[in-house]
Amino acid sequence: MNSLDTEKIIEQLKKMLKPKRLKHSINVANCAVKLSEIYGCDKDKAYLAGLVHDCAKYFTKDEIEAYVKKYDIVLDPMEVDNIALSHSVIGSYVIQDVFNIKDVDIINAVRYHTTGRENMTILEKVILMADMIEEGRDFPGVDYLRELSFGGQLNKALIDSFNNTIKFVIENDQLIHLRSISARNYLMQENR
Repeated sequence: MNSLDTEKIIEQLKKMLKPKRLKHSINVANCAVKLSEIYGCDKDKAYLAGLVHDCAKYFTKDEIEAYVKKYDIVLDPMEVDNIALSHSVIGSYVIQDVFNIKDVDIINAVRYHTTGRENMTILEKVILMADMIEEGRDFPGVDYLRELSFGGQLNKALIDSFNNTIKFVIENDQLIHLRSISARNYLMQENR
């Protein structure tokens, strides 16, 4: 990907995201490149997926409804009226429509960056973790997740990340998305 494409994407993202979220997206893209060098996935795809992963984060209800209708997007019951979960699914269509990104690896990395899924690709894992540990993130345990991720233990970092998320969701009396449970359990079995 050349810098002209990147500049155009960032200009478009400026219209879609708040400045703090754009900075986060650029941080995720840069972190994804670092992780891709460790885990052997395509750096350009990692950068691009990181850059656009949150493109639908601030969609209005009308924008969500328009995309759902236009592309026949099926949101599961937990994603309906929940932009925290649905922005990744909707974003996987937005990147095709707005940025003309047709690469299935990038589309899936955007689609599953919030919940994960069983049998994730390396790129999907990289984007999920880059989103979690980019340099602007500051929460208890983030340094340990960075240590694992940059130390060649991506699956362990993902399992710990899912564990933390599931604990947080339970403590806040919220529903746990089944894809996250499946992703965690799959990784646990894979790591035995």
